[in-house]
Amino acid sequence: MAREMTVKEGARRPGALARDRLLAGIPAKERRLDLAGVSSAVLEGGRGEPVILLHGPGEHALKWSRVIPGLVETHHVIAPDLPGHGASEVTGGPLTRDRVLAWLDALIERTCASPPALVGQVVGGAMAVLYAVDHGARVRRLVLVDTLGLAPFQPAPEFAQALTAYFAGPSEATFEGHWRRCAFNFDRLRDEMGERWENFSAYTLDRALAPETRGAVEVLMEQFGLVPIPPEDLARLRVPTTLIWGQHDLATSLAVAEGASARYAWPLHVIEDAGGDPAAEQPERFLEALRLALG
Repeated sequence: MAREMTVKEGARRPGALARDRLLAGIPAKERRLDLAGVSSAVLEGGRGEPVILLHGPGEHALKWSRVIPGLVETHHVIAPDLPGHGASEVTGGPLTRDRVLAWLDALIERTCASPPALVGQVVGGAMAVLYAVDHGARVRRLVLVDTLGLAPFQPAPEFAQALTAYFAGPSEATFEGHWRRCAFNFDRLRDEMGERWENFSAYTLDRALAPETRGAVEVLMEQFGLVPIPPEDLARLRVPTTLIWGQHDLATSLAVAEGASARYAWPLHVIEDAGGDPAAEQPERFLEALRLALG
């Protein structure tokens, strides 16, 4: 069960209210951990082998809200807000690549009784790979979801245009325009989520307008997203790795996943009727693929 609200709704800003409402519908508890100088908001729920869910840039742990309820039935789920994202606050110096990887190491140490599976999307996937290359004994499996880092970031022109407009001027209009390029069928997704979409949109936009989030997005994209992971590092990876990809991803095309799958013999699960966020758009199919990947 999510945390109880202790302040009257009228005293909360709209973004905070939206977060509370999203939390109320998730079978997980929120707690705060100090990890590598980052006051980190972490959702936890379920029992079993640990699974850490790492979201993408400009997002937050609540983006996994459509798959957490099913996943906690079989696993101990840990879903943090990445440094500088959501409710995770960076203090005591700048955010760097080494600090982000130290943050992930501390998260595993504090929350996992055994090596976890790391499930990373976009920059979360690149972070997971770079961590596992040097700390393979601490990771049981990798599941990379529409991840960056496997090829130069070369999104489709229409995606790049919508992404640039959103980050240059976050608003309800540019947020919707961005998501129309993220999702294969945005209208269906919005209708299925109903009121939860309104709260997800409000909270994500609230954080996108915060200077600390904008700064963190820049760091994570520069350090983990825009430059491919060196092939020699990928060749050193010894952790069992699976790819899950939306068939219609406009940010990182399915061809990138197919190439990596052939090159490294990584199993690839393609989620039909989904864009770059299959966990949000096709949660049941995503969970089927994830359970297969988790063994």
